[in-house]
Amino acid sequence: MSAEPKSGMRLDKWLWAARHYKTRSLASEAIAGGKVHVNGERAKPAKQVKTGDEIVLRKPPFEFTFTVKALSERRGPATEARLLYEENAASAAAREKIAAELREMPQPIFKGRPTKKDRRTLENMYRKNSGDKD
Repeated sequence: MSAEPKSGMRLDKWLWAARHYKTRSLASEAIAGGKVHVNGERAKPAKQVKTGDEIVLRKPPFEFTFTVKALSERRGPATEARLLYEENAASAAAREKIAAELREMPQPIFKGRPTKKDRRTLENMYRKNSGDKD
């Protein structure tokens, strides 16, 4: 990590450096879209973040809540980026619960629009299950 800025740094730049977004412009769009809150308030991309600030980040269906531990002017490797913040235990547990629920959901039978053959297969399955006779 490079030398820490004295007073703080821009929120969009910090989210980029902490590897929550691939580019600063994606971070700025998320912030402008209301998906990021700092200390309980909706933020703007130029909001100055300091160590100790609490950030809530929504990436549906997940919500991350973490505390800023350090600031970095550059985007380093993921191992260094992980040192910039600490996720709350409740947030990690909630994300894991949602991920487990998503894994348990049945997978779609077809990807995209069904073909004529797929539609016939679905109709045959429906007929067999409902007891309809041809």
